[in-house]
Amino acid sequence: MNTSLVAAKVALAPVLLVQGQWLRRTALRLPEPEGSRMGTVGEGRPRLRVLVVGDSSAAGVGVADQAQALALPLASRLSEQLCGAVSWQLVARTGVNTEQARVLLGESQLNAADVAVVALGVNDVSSQTSPARYVEQMEMLWQDVCARTGARWAVFSGLPPMHLMSALPHPLRWYLGRYARDLDAALRRWTEAQSLGYCALDWASDASALASDGFHPGPQLYPLWARRLAELISFRPELVEGRSEHPELVEGPELVEGPVHCPVRPEPVEGAHMDRKADDPR
Repeated sequence: MNTSLVAAKVALAPVLLVQGQWLRRTALRLPEPEGSRMGTVGEGRPRLRVLVVGDSSAAGVGVADQAQALALPLASRLSEQLCGAVSWQLVARTGVNTEQARVLLGESQLNAADVAVVALGVNDVSSQTSPARYVEQMEMLWQDVCARTGARWAVFSGLPPMHLMSALPHPLRWYLGRYARDLDAALRRWTEAQSLGYCALDWASDASALASDGFHPGPQLYPLWARRLAELISFRPELVEGRSEHPELVEGPELVEGPVHCPVRPEPVEGAHMDRKADDPR
């Protein structure tokens, strides 16, 4: 965290604490949408298999059904662009930060995947995870996904513009917005260094397009998000053409047995704290 933000946190601490407590008591809590969390769009053998991992936004909070959310519309758009079937799986839960999402993945049965989409970070802001720790956890999550599914590439969604979320009062909104930008910058640097995809969410700047809770994407924003992600994935034709490199993963969205080599070799993140207790706010 930059020094100016640390100074602001100290100076505003009494107000931020009161506003945070007020928000937890009064915030409108929307349910996760109904609908299946895995399936196949299109006919025939899937040409691409997608795993979506994340928090409440990945789960689709803000709309009524998975058909209006992120994972299924993303698979539908990819199916249209590839002119073939696309299988998809969603592993997401409201309230999880990146470290907790790793636990969720460990508890879940994962299908084979060619590409992963990760949407995490807002709860890392609220839990005050440091940028270094955030990237460290994201790196380990990607390794978990590789080992469990055989995925060869991933797109990581950036953090939303929290300074525009109408559910947050000022100065809490300003502070969380600044913190989110710090995490987002760290995520973007890491994805560039690892040759992974990054999907900025700065286009989601229309507060009127948020859900009724003033926090999550609404029905207008999820299709835009799915389209951006599909465009990024479609520029990687080797995800489809390279399926022959892993013949044991070709037929259907079966469960992967045993570890699979990950295409990205992680390197230590400069400034990351390997001792979890050092910057764990809890």
